[in-house]
Amino acid sequence: MTEDPTAFPRQTPSGPTAGTTGRWGPATRPGGARAGEHTARRADEHTAQWYDDAAGPVVRPYTMTRGRTKPPAEERLDLIALVIAEEFLLAHPGGAYAIADRTLSPEHLDIADLARREPHSIAELAATLDLPVGVVRVLVGDLIDAGYVRISRPVPPAELPDAGILREVIDGLRAL
Repeated sequence: MTEDPTAFPRQTPSGPTAGTTGRWGPATRPGGARAGEHTARRADEHTAQWYDDAAGPVVRPYTMTRGRTKPPAEERLDLIALVIAEEFLLAHPGGAYAIADRTLSPEHLDIADLARREPHSIAELAATLDLPVGVVRVLVGDLIDAGYVRISRPVPPAELPDAGILREVIDGLRAL
C-alpha cells in the first residue's frame, strides 16, 4: 500500500538506533520533511487555496441577513413561491441597481434584478445566486417589506374527488 503524501504525518516508534529520548520520534516524509514542517506547509497551502486574492473576502451567511434566520414577511416563503417584481421596480429606468435605498445589500439588489427580468422561485434564486435557501428567504422577506417584490404561489392541483362521487359518476355512465 502506498503512502498518501497529503495524509496527516505519522510518527513512528523510535528505537535505540533513532537517537531520540522519547517514545515516539519524528517521522520523515518522502520529501525529507519532518512531521511538523509538513503540517505547517500543509496549513499554508490550505490557507492559500481558500483565501487568495481572486476569491475575494469570505462573507458568512449570517452577515447578509444581519443575524436573522426567519424572513420578516408574514407570508410563508416556501421553495416554490414565485418572487415577482412590483410595478414600481419594473417601471424604474435604471433597474434594481439604480434604487437609492441604502438599506439594501448587493444580494438584495441581485434578487430584485432577477425578479425584474422574470419571476423566479425561491429555490431558483438560491441556486442562481449560490446562496443558502434560508438566506434567500430572509432577503426576499426584506424586499417584500420594502415593497419591491411580491410573492405568488402556483395554483395547487385540484383535490381528488370523493370516492362516493366517483361511484355515482360510474353508476350514471353505466345507466346510459
